[in-house]
Amino acid sequence: MDSFIELCQRRRSIRKYTNQPVEQEKIDYLLRCALMSPSSKRTNPWEFVVVRDEAKLRPMASCRTYGSQMFETAMAAVVVVLDTRLSDTWMADGAIAAEHILLAAAEQGLGACWCQVYQREGAEELVKGLCGIPEDRTVLCVISLGYPDEERKDYDLEKLKYEKIHNETYSSNNSR
Repeated sequence: MDSFIELCQRRRSIRKYTNQPVEQEKIDYLLRCALMSPSSKRTNPWEFVVVRDEAKLRPMASCRTYGSQMFETAMAAVVVVLDTRLSDTWMADGAIAAEHILLAAAEQGLGACWCQVYQREGAEELVKGLCGIPEDRTVLCVISLGYPDEERKDYDLEKLKYEKIHNETYSSNNSR
């Protein structure tokens, strides 16, 4: 098993997929990981809609002008839905759950990519309509899934932006 840093280093946004179906066991695994994600006061404001039907997946490719084309080849997707009435931290809670899905997908040898839907060019309305999501729920993102049909290099640990790390106080002239 890889260390966590190796998993983070390997996890990249994959936007092209083969036509190999994603096994139900792997999707179940991703969802179990999402259900274990932390949330404020354990409110669990998230819900997940799994989409495999091409008649729903392919139209998602046009939900945004840019950044949603991966649904043209995705074999599955997970819609991250939030009940914003349950917590004032619903967005953070949903993002953490989505990241659990992204990391679990990488661990399982799947490609995945986050597609921001919340407050994006009518995207939320399109996804809600395709998936029958009630008006009182908010769609944060849709995560495309599939077996990668592209290769992305792992992050180079030497090229990380270490200057973004501040010690004790913020400094615009930060150095390691």
